[in-house]
Amino acid sequence: MVILEVCNPQEAARVLSENLLVGYFLPCKIVVYVENGVTKIGMPKPTMLVGMVSEPTLEKLAADIEKRLIACIDRCR
Repeated sequence: MVILEVCNPQEAARVLSENLLVGYFLPCKIVVYVENGVTKIGMPKPTMLVGMVSEPTLEKLAADIEKRLIACIDRCR
């Protein structure tokens, strides 16, 4: 198992400027592991994590970040 911590400093600054509590969710994590001979890649969804602070602006930012992370993961498959 490999756990990658990924961060886009500009996006991190954007979300932290909205709410410092989001710092608890940074950096984003991507997990890569093999199960029954199959490589799996996953991550906690930023939209789910940011949902804990209930701020619509942050939810939109998290959705955009999540979409880009999923696109990166899909390119690795």
